[in-house]
Amino acid sequence: MTDQIRRTGLLGGSFNPAHGGHRRISLFVADALGLDEVWWLVSPGNPLKPDAGMAPLAARFSSALVRARRAPIRVSAMERELGTRYTVDSLRKIVRRWPRREFIWLMGADNLAQFHRWRRWRDIARTLPIAVVSRPGYDAAAIASPAMAWLRQFRRPAASLLEPGEWNAPALVLLRFDPDRRSATEIRRADPDWAGRFTSQALRDGVTRSLIPASGP
Repeated sequence: MTDQIRRTGLLGGSFNPAHGGHRRISLFVADALGLDEVWWLVSPGNPLKPDAGMAPLAARFSSALVRARRAPIRVSAMERELGTRYTVDSLRKIVRRWPRREFIWLMGADNLAQFHRWRRWRDIARTLPIAVVSRPGYDAAAIASPAMAWLRQFRRPAASLLEPGEWNAPALVLLRFDPDRRSATEIRRADPDWAGRFTSQALRDGVTRSLIPASGP
């Protein structure tokens, strides 16, 4: 049916580059929470990360397209069109633009550990449910983080989100699965010229269908 609610996970990040860990986590969460698909939101620029070492958007987007092949994953750089820089602003616009979808924000334990540094992070939690995936080396810091001290009261079992109409925010789900130790940082260290191997042609956004220029940041 065209008016059917579709459950959609949102995984934001630099994807500098995208790798198999992103894909594996996305498929795991989609299965655990009964998601129809996952949108990878490739950020034009992360306010918490330095510009040095950041590949152009087209290369990062292209690397995500390669990793998302033959999976219920759509790659988008919609923040360029939304005119937003911070997650809280992006999510509010996304929720308004796609009212027939139920969204959940996905992030790793490394991001939960620093979530209190995100702009208006409590408003993010009030906008969408949040699913946090364990990540080796970060779980202890995530549990002890200032954000977790507030979010703990909203913790819910994953099974509760499988029920229709239960996607109310704030809600926090903690998910554990076999650790995936791949990281973009290690990939860049081993292969600092990775971006040069990805396409230089214009690409099309997997959600909005607008063109992403081949050049530029």
